[in-house]
Formats: sequence, C-alpha cells, structure tokens
Amino acid sequence: MNKKRIILAVTGASGTVYAISLVKALADRDDVELHVIISAAAQKVLSMETDFPLDALTDGSHSIHDPSNIAAPPASGSWQHAGMIICPCSMATLSAVATGSGHTLIHRAASVTLKERRKLILVPRETPLNNIHLQNLLTADNAGAIILPACPGFYHRPETIEDITDHLAGKILDQLDIPHSLYKRWGE
Repeated sequence: MNKKRIILAVTGASGTVYAISLVKALADRDDVELHVIISAAAQKVLSMETDFPLDALTDGSHSIHDPSNIAAPPASGSWQHAGMIICPCSMATLSAVATGSGHTLIHRAASVTLKERRKLILVPRETPLNNIHLQNLLTADNAGAIILPACPGFYHRPETIEDITDHLAGKILDQLDIPHSLYKRWGE
C-alpha cells in the first residue's frame, strides 16, 4: 500500500491542542507517513497552554524535522508528499508564506508546497484579524493555500474540548481525502 506522506508544521499561535488532535488522528495509520516540524514558539505555547509533553506532538510520527534545517527533505520540491498542514498557523508564519520569505524549514516547505501545486492547509488561530492579516490570508489563498480557520462548529454537539479539536482535525483530514470518524457529519 502506498502511504500518503503528510507534513504537519506546528507554529507559535494559540491552539496547539488542534495539532495534538491531528497527531492522534494521523500517527500510527497504515496509510499515512507523518512528518512533523515544530517551531520553538510552538513548544513554548504548548507548555503555556497545556499539560501535554512535547511528545504529544511527535508520538507515532515517521520523522521529526528540525525547523532550522532548511536542507531537510520537506525543503525540496523533488521530495513528494500529499499535503502540508500548518496548525496552528501564527500570523508571523502566515506573513512568511504570503510573501515567500522566511528562513525556517516551515516557511521553505510551505513555499515548496505551493510552487509544486500541492495542498497547503493553513489553520490560522487569531482574533480579531487586522487588515494585514486579511491581506496575507487572501494572498496565500490566491497562491493556492487552503485557509481553514480554527473556528469550531457546534452542530455535532461537542461535550469536551477534545470533541471540538477532533472536529477541526476531521475538517482538515477531509481536505486531504483521508477517511476518519472524528465527528458526526451534518445530516448523519
């Protein structure tokens, strides 16, 4: 069976619990090869927002890439993958993606994903948004990124925070055509 190679980048915006739900959903799947990149700011936010250890973002992944290593495989267009998720996506990372600048593996991998016309899913978690944020979101969308804000739905009647984060993780997996049962779909 061919595995879908997926990159999950975690940046320093609030909402690392969303990334934890993604790791739980993707790690250990027979049909997915998960590659994780975690920024230093994301590690700090994880410790500030949760009691989860860092390995909650890495357990079950195929590979963990150093965000300062711009020579890592995800930095190359010849390294095939089925999509990249930046969750949560900080406004600084969004800016680097929208402008094509940046000096980290996350920025480079996102740029390569766009140039190779692969799926790039940005999960911004910021409120309120200013004009610069909105322009950067529009620029990233025009470049081919999928903008999937961390806006929880409630039609599935969540009872826990995990229900909310799993719902968003399911929405992300839908964009990558990865089957799941993370939430009850509308009308089901």
